[in-house]
Amino acid sequence: MSNTNTHTNSNTNTNSNTNTSTNTITRMGGNHRMSQVVRHDHTLYLAGQVADKVDVGISGQTEEVLAKIDRLLAEHGSHKERILSCQIYLADMRHFAEMNAVWDQWVAAGHAPARATVEARLASPAKLIEICVVAGAGG
Repeated sequence: MSNTNTHTNSNTNTNSNTNTSTNTITRMGGNHRMSQVVRHDHTLYLAGQVADKVDVGISGQTEEVLAKIDRLLAEHGSHKERILSCQIYLADMRHFAEMNAVWDQWVAAGHAPARATVEARLASPAKLIEICVVAGAGG
């Protein structure tokens, strides 16, 4: 990961019960266009993860993407049991059952996140899947 940028917003509520809260946003990795991980207080937002190996079919690409997610979460003090939501983009919905077979082996029992799966044209035709997650981070 190359870049880390932290921004703090102080929000003051001016009603009769004055509350002051500080929200810290830290952007990590990526480039001028996007961050690989953004942390807002105790929430992690991961950029869409895709496979590097494209000659392994949907099962292989799904396994690689989920391993990347595991690694990124661990690097930032979290794990798959803390995933709150997940968006899965498939290049072809005909891969849905095969992708789900890999997902079902990976997802932590009793910790399935809110999830959506859609068909989408991905940035590279060789990429079959992209996954974005939002997860709780450690305190």
